[in-house]
Amino acid sequence: MHAQAEHTDVAIVGGGPTGLLLAAELRRGGIDAIVLERRAAPDDLPRANGLVGQVVRVLDQRGLHGALAGHDRSPHGLLRRFGTGNLGRPRPIRAFSYAGFRLPLHRVPDNPLHILPVPQRQLELVLQRDALRLGGQLRREHELVAFAPDPDGVDLEVRGPDGPYRLRAAYLVGCDGAHSAVRKGAGIEFPGLTSRDTVSRDAHVVLPAGVLTRGGALRVPGGAPLRPFELHRLPGGVFTFASFRPGVHLVHVTEWDQPEPDENGPMSLDELRTAVRRVLGQDLPMWAPDGPGPHVLRRLTGRNSRVARPYRIGRVFVAGDAAHVVAGFGGPGLNLALQDAVNLGWKLAAAVRGDAPDGLLDTYDAERAPQARRMLIHVRDQAALIAPGEAVTAERTAFAARLSDPALLAKLAATMAGSDVAYEEDPADPRIGRLVPDLNVRVGRRRTRVAELLRTGRPLLLDATGRTGPDSPAALARPWSSRVDTVTARAAAPQALLIRPDGYVAWSDASATPLPQALTRWFGPSSPA
Repeated sequence: MHAQAEHTDVAIVGGGPTGLLLAAELRRGGIDAIVLERRAAPDDLPRANGLVGQVVRVLDQRGLHGALAGHDRSPHGLLRRFGTGNLGRPRPIRAFSYAGFRLPLHRVPDNPLHILPVPQRQLELVLQRDALRLGGQLRREHELVAFAPDPDGVDLEVRGPDGPYRLRAAYLVGCDGAHSAVRKGAGIEFPGLTSRDTVSRDAHVVLPAGVLTRGGALRVPGGAPLRPFELHRLPGGVFTFASFRPGVHLVHVTEWDQPEPDENGPMSLDELRTAVRRVLGQDLPMWAPDGPGPHVLRRLTGRNSRVARPYRIGRVFVAGDAAHVVAGFGGPGLNLALQDAVNLGWKLAAAVRGDAPDGLLDTYDAERAPQARRMLIHVRDQAALIAPGEAVTAERTAFAARLSDPALLAKLAATMAGSDVAYEEDPADPRIGRLVPDLNVRVGRRRTRVAELLRTGRPLLLDATGRTGPDSPAALARPWSSRVDTVTARAAAPQALLIRPDGYVAWSDASATPLPQALTRWFGPSSPA
């Protein structure tokens, strides 16, 4: 044990996507951050295969969309397949699967749903590069042993490759997964539900060309081809498949009310073949891929959905899977987790700098926990619609008849995107409390968009009112110039927006709240002239 503890502003336990993005956000705020990660390298085991929801736009605001979109190595390119644009500006997806229904989202005005197909390992590498570029520290093979918070900070005991040492941090954030040692050590509850009524199996396999159509769908005798990347509810269970690299498919089946397997026994390809036969009602030829892995071959019994209560105790916080486990189709986990990081990062940075207004850190739990609870309800709703049984089939028939309703499509798109719950409501402007629209603006002679103006990770006042004088938004914000960037611009409609570093609208000139009051509320008192 070192005689004297090393100091840092924020210690982050867990070097997965959430911890890495949080470290980058803190560095954008000028705050030191050390990430403690027990793994020697990013996990080779395939996990998530992409990002779904508002987080795609949030990462675009940090200039990371192009780097991540460049990892779309799937056949035909998923970005082109789903109509989500090129490596530049993210575009909403034209269609998406919900409980086995194909939603025609191109019919939704201002469709909020985006996707970005990128393997989690590549996501980690891009986020790691960004965090290190900004000056964050990533300490691999360093494991948290114990911690003790007090009113002024947190003492950590860490075990690294060269032995144990002590670390003193102003704040500690647990980004260490569903079994979080930080959450448990802080005494944060993790209520929720665990069910064991399902068994899911998936594996990387090679399928013979003869079972696939030219468009990549699976031929099913006596029925319509099954499209890839979509969920198919069948009498025997749920079947999905997709190809993320040429020649290899990821095949997945979920079954209900099957005998629980011996979880001590390893998953086998024959076990998957048998499960696929039960679900599809026919054999599906498949064999193990050649070449370097690792390849997925896994079994999961049951579903686990939990949300931490609260997200913060004193100087200890949880984020990502340490704060919520929402098991379900549609990839909600990373959308929630990475937005936890951008929500918390700028607030912690302000607290460390000493310019955070009273109560700012409390807004992290107040804003993010409802998002996780809402997504948990959404996942349960979707699971209920894909369960087996004649009663569910009848309910699906009625649901399908309603999918011609644009209001329902818009509601489902917003729920899947995570935009259906605002951080706050202002009847004067529905944009307040929500992710800022990516407006096209002209700054001087340069054409740009709001996402590019947010790359610094600082608060932004966008003044496109054209007004001048002491009562203009730009003039009123001048006493906050050390903390808030002001950009005067021209836009399609005259407007002024105060945008938080996480991309959410804090104020607009349509609001009854005076701009100085909004600036003080979120970014502290004005600075002396």
